[in-house]
Amino acid sequence: MIKEKNILKRIFISFCGPGKARMLRTSIFCILLSMLFGSLILLLLSKNPLVAYQSLLQGAGVLPKLNYPGKKSQLTGFLNLVDYTTPMIFAALSITIAFKCGLINISVAGTMIFSGILATVLVGYTDLNPVVARSLVVIIGLVSGGLLGGLIGWLKYKFNMNEIVVSIMINYIISYIVSFVINTKFADPISRQSVEIGQNARLNLMNVEMFGLKMNIPLLFPIAIFVVFLIDFLMKKTRFGFELKTVGSNRKASKYAGMNVGKTMIVTMMISGALAGLAGVSYYLGCYGSIQPRVQPSIGFDCIAVSLLGFITPIGCLFASFLVMIFQCGTSYLSSRLGVLREIPSLMTSILLLFSACAFYFQEKADACKIKLLKSRRPKNE
Repeated sequence: MIKEKNILKRIFISFCGPGKARMLRTSIFCILLSMLFGSLILLLLSKNPLVAYQSLLQGAGVLPKLNYPGKKSQLTGFLNLVDYTTPMIFAALSITIAFKCGLINISVAGTMIFSGILATVLVGYTDLNPVVARSLVVIIGLVSGGLLGGLIGWLKYKFNMNEIVVSIMINYIISYIVSFVINTKFADPISRQSVEIGQNARLNLMNVEMFGLKMNIPLLFPIAIFVVFLIDFLMKKTRFGFELKTVGSNRKASKYAGMNVGKTMIVTMMISGALAGLAGVSYYLGCYGSIQPRVQPSIGFDCIAVSLLGFITPIGCLFASFLVMIFQCGTSYLSSRLGVLREIPSLMTSILLLFSACAFYFQEKADACKIKLLKSRRPKNE
């Protein structure tokens, strides 16, 4: 029994313990653990876990399905996955850069709605040239999100207001104001959402016929990839990135060293807000094309767990975003193929996000287990 416990501890340490590629190993451990728990749920429902996870990948366009409707294929499914992943990448980066400065930006959902409604009202219903309209949408997302994030950073520095409380209140304020604006001015009488925007302002090309297929092409995905590497370079290779991480580690020491703590916090939150603004316009003027009143996007909160799964690194956020969106995009196909309620695959996604949030805890436990094992190997007379 003791040997079995030691074996389990060694396996746990091999995944989450210190050493090379620790972040990657811990992320893999979180994924495997969530898949194990998801498999147990499926077995309790008398369903085959292997078929379930295969269906998830097929529904997300990663693996080919048995058959497709007209003008659809694995490629069109994968492009839909990329389209839905794009706002998640921006949102996870928003959380990541704020975390690095020791701040928690809970206002991503509210910022997404704010940038989405501004871009919708100012550009979405106009007949501008597609290039001009889409460029303006991106600029509005950057500026509106940056201003909102800067406001939170300024309140934190100037009045020492808790950024979490401020962010939550801003989410509610924006949600109710936007709901009022949509219901009184821009509501579609049938769907009760905002009237769908024009194609000129959409950040994806809808129903493009190519290779005998009809596909949606996300225009902001290449920009999202570029921003991932830009933020990674900013945090690792620039003076501002060094100051950002130093302020996040110890504000008093940073101030003593001569760093402008207030400026660093405000600029960081402006960048975080701008990224959340990009998430908003790519979500509401890309994937969906309209805004539902009084409903905050789940991406605005899921991105926190995605950032943790990516170990608060830009490159990690890229891969973690794809993984989580594979789970979310494949739920409908899994549900229909296995004949289970849609809540079951959603529960599996929630389990993944839950274990993602425990990644740092697993590392601490692995360190403690390794110390205990090393002590147990020492001779008793030492």
